[in-house]
Amino acid sequence: QVQLVESGGGLVQAGESLRLSCAASGSTFRPNTIGWYRQAPGKQRELVAEFGSGGTINYADPVKGRFTISRDNAKNTVFLQMNSLKPEDTAVYYCRARTSFRLYWGQGTQVTVSS
Repeated sequence: QVQLVESGGGLVQAGESLRLSCAASGSTFRPNTIGWYRQAPGKQRELVAEFGSGGTINYADPVKGRFTISRDNAKNTVFLQMNSLKPEDTAVYYCRARTSFRLYWGQGTQVTVSS
């Protein structure tokens, strides 16, 4: 059973940085896509950044130039470096992976940015 485990969330002030990690269990896990989504209170879950199929990288417009997604394939881990954080980045951040057969979600990690 594949599990996605996020870590690295926390409370920071506006302008500061955080680095999120998502570790996927299972040495043979090779998703077609993997990345980060977020959900703020009262809002729908939305894409933040994602490795798409074919090696593409997609960023949501609000985070372009501030957030960077990266991965360590040897460790089955995906990272999200978040710089210049804003209060509107406050949300629960989820790791998501998609294979040909199903969708996987992590449990989420809270990011809170104070002004």
